[in-house]
Amino acid sequence: MGKKIRLEDLARIAGKSTATVSRALNDHPAVNQDTKRKVWQLAREHGYSFRPGMPTSLNQADATISIIVPAPQGREGWLLDPFFLELLGGIGEAARESRCDFLVSHTTPQSFDDLHKLMDTNRADGVIFLGQSFLHDRLNRLADIERRFVVWGGELPGQRYCSVGSDNVRGGRRATSHLLRLGRRRTVFIGDRDAPEIAQRFEGYLEAHDRAGVAVDDRLISSAYFEIESATTAVDALIAQDIKFDSIFACSDVIAMGAIQSLTRHGIRVPEDVSVVGYDDVMMARYSRPALTTVRQDLARAGRLMVSKLLNAKSGRQMVSERLDTSIIVRDSCGA
Repeated sequence: MGKKIRLEDLARIAGKSTATVSRALNDHPAVNQDTKRKVWQLAREHGYSFRPGMPTSLNQADATISIIVPAPQGREGWLLDPFFLELLGGIGEAARESRCDFLVSHTTPQSFDDLHKLMDTNRADGVIFLGQSFLHDRLNRLADIERRFVVWGGELPGQRYCSVGSDNVRGGRRATSHLLRLGRRRTVFIGDRDAPEIAQRFEGYLEAHDRAGVAVDDRLISSAYFEIESATTAVDALIAQDIKFDSIFACSDVIAMGAIQSLTRHGIRVPEDVSVVGYDDVMMARYSRPALTTVRQDLARAGRLMVSKLLNAKSGRQMVSERLDTSIIVRDSCGA
């Protein structure tokens, strides 16, 4: 482990006085832009530990927001997920309207110490975590000492941090109830229930069956990650086991598209033989074949809420969690 670089060391490397380097790091108007850029570049190259409150960039943005995705180890490629891309777009538009920059970080915190260090050294005005993943308890601890963050995701029992997310229970109930109203009685549930939001959608799936007086066959509960290949594998397995089903509730549009791909490959017609409902209403859902019936989340509003909550927190206002309503968008994949 190398010796931690000090302000005096950075000044010597830059060939400037300690006072000049300090002012450059703090974006002081007395230091010209070329010197600031040189000092910032050297600071990054030599691993200088920035203090909270130092500016993140040299432009005229009023604030900077950092985006973190605390994905479980071994799960990569989230930036290619259309849902995350559209959520980032919603945050980006809200940031632009509020004269904010936003940065997407590849940091993957695993522990409370990781979270604490991330917040302690992060130069952004606020941090948005896209999903709690397995960090719920650790985020609760972080909320006791830090308030410059908000989480996209479901509200969980005992939660002390601020989150913005859809009403996943109601969304899951709406998707399943729609299939039940169509006369479908054997609906497959596909999703990773280890994820808090998916567990809530599963709760809605169960509630819809209970309200309709329809028993749930445990063999119809299948696991899949937010990947087309994972979804096709799950549906292939159901078909290989000769498990009978007439509909699928997929916990994301990507999973739904993978399910349709598997069904088509096996000569099963959508929606004539099997109805399919997804979740998210990403842009490609309307262009899939058949066009996908899905549960819509208002990602533009979610972005505005998260950005505004972080900016309000700067002025000392308390952040309060919010649940966004969902709506079912009926297209061709469910038959009605």
